[in-house]
Amino acid sequence: MNGFPPTLFAGQRFAVLGLGRNGLPAIMALAGCGAHVQAWDDGATTRQALDEQAERAGLSNTITIAPFDTLAGFDALVLSPGIAHILPQPHPVAAMAIAAGIPVLSDAELLYRAVRKAGSKARFVGITGTNGKSTTTTLVAHILAEAHVPVAAGGNLGPAALALPLLPDNGVYVLEMSSYMLERLDSLHFDVACLLNLTPDHLDRHGDMAGYIRAKAHVFDHQTEHDLALIGMDDEPSRILAQTLRNGPAHCETVSGTQAGCTWSGHDGALWHDGIRCATPGPALPGSHNAQNAAAAMAVAHFLGVDDTRSAAALLSFTGLPHRQKLITTREGVAFVDDSKATNADASARALSCYDHLIWIAGGVAKAGGIEPLAPLFGRIRHAFLIGQDAEVLAQTLSAQGVAYTLCGTLERAVPESYAMAQATQTPVVLLSPACASFDQFSGFEERGQRFAMLAQAADLTTPQDTP
Repeated sequence: MNGFPPTLFAGQRFAVLGLGRNGLPAIMALAGCGAHVQAWDDGATTRQALDEQAERAGLSNTITIAPFDTLAGFDALVLSPGIAHILPQPHPVAAMAIAAGIPVLSDAELLYRAVRKAGSKARFVGITGTNGKSTTTTLVAHILAEAHVPVAAGGNLGPAALALPLLPDNGVYVLEMSSYMLERLDSLHFDVACLLNLTPDHLDRHGDMAGYIRAKAHVFDHQTEHDLALIGMDDEPSRILAQTLRNGPAHCETVSGTQAGCTWSGHDGALWHDGIRCATPGPALPGSHNAQNAAAAMAVAHFLGVDDTRSAAALLSFTGLPHRQKLITTREGVAFVDDSKATNADASARALSCYDHLIWIAGGVAKAGGIEPLAPLFGRIRHAFLIGQDAEVLAQTLSAQGVAYTLCGTLERAVPESYAMAQATQTPVVLLSPACASFDQFSGFEERGQRFAMLAQAADLTTPQDTP
C-alpha cells in the first residue's frame, strides 16, 4: 500500500474471494503490508493475473491462490461486492465464514483500519444513495483538491479503497459507499456521512425496501457529536430517516435539489445555504438532481473547513463524469447525450426532466417496477427506441401510455434510427438513459456508454452498424 508500513498487518491472515476491481488491489495491499493472504476466483484468467502480479511484486511467499476448504485461523473474509453473504443466498465461502464467526468485511473497512493503525488522523467522508453518489464523491474530491487539501477518492467509484495512499493528518478520504459495502463494515467511522436519496434498488440482495434502507443507513454508524450526518430530503424514505438522525448523536443537516427550507438546497438556478445564495451549480451539473449533488458537496466541504466562495469557484471548473448526462457530440443540430449510468427509473427520471423534447434510447435488464414511475415524463418523449433483454416489457408500458416506440434490440440499430427520427421531428436531443442494467449485452454501463459514443460519432450515422 502506497505509503503504509510494510509490517502493518504482519501476523494477520486474510481470505479474499473474487479477483475483480476490488479484490485484486485488496490482496496486493494486504500482502504488501505483511499479511498472509489466501485468494480464490473461479476464473482461471484472473487467477493467473494475480499470480503474475504477485511474482512481479515479490509477494509470492505471502499470497496463496487456492480454493477454501476452511477459514480456521483467518482474521477476516474480504468478499467482492458482487458476491452475496446474506441474500438472496450466501455464497458457500461466506456461509463458512459466518458459521466460523469470521467477520465478512469490505475493503473500505480495512482501509480505515490501516490508516488508523499507521497513525494518521486523516478524516473520512462516506457518500451513498441510490443515485448521484459518484458525481457527489468526485465533486467533493474536486473541491478539496482545489482548496489544496490532501485528498484521495475511491471505493465503489474506482480506484478501490485499498488502492488509495496513506494521507497525512490533514488529509481526507472521500469514499463512495454502495449498499453492499455498507453491509460489511465493523469499525469504520465517517466524520461526514452523506445519504443523498433512497429509491428501490438491489432488492434481491436486501430482501425488500426496508432491508435496503437499513443497509444504506449503516453509513451513519459510529458517528459522534463531532461529526456531520447529511441527508437528502427529496424522497419520503430519506425524510423519515432524517427524523431519526436529527436526534443525534451527529449534527444533522439536510439537502435538497428542489425545495427551500433545507440547510443546503438548489433551486431557482442557484445553491443556497440557510436561505442565503452561495453558488451556482455550473455547466457540467444540469438538472435538479445535480443541484442536490452540488449542494451536498458544498455542505461536506463547508464542514471540513473549506470557504464557500472557494467551493463555488470549484463547482464552475468541474467537468462532470463520463456516462452521466455527458454530451458526446452535436450533429446537424441534434445533441447525443450519454447517460448510460442511469440503470434504474429514478436515475432516468433525472435526465428526462432536463429536456422538453427528446428521442429516448432505453432498455436492458429492467429493475423492479420497470419504467412505470417515469409516466409523468412520457410527454417529453417524441419516440423511444428500445434495446436489450426487457425491451418488450418496456414497450408494454409505453404502449399503455400512448408513447411511440421502436423495438431495435441493439444500440447499433437504435442510434442511427434515433438520429433519423430526431431530424424528421426536429427534436434536439437523442438521450441514452436506459433505466435498466446493462449486463444482458455489455460488461457494464461503461461499455454501453462507450458503444453509444462510438456509434454517435460514426462517419456514416444513417446506416445501422454491425454489432461487434
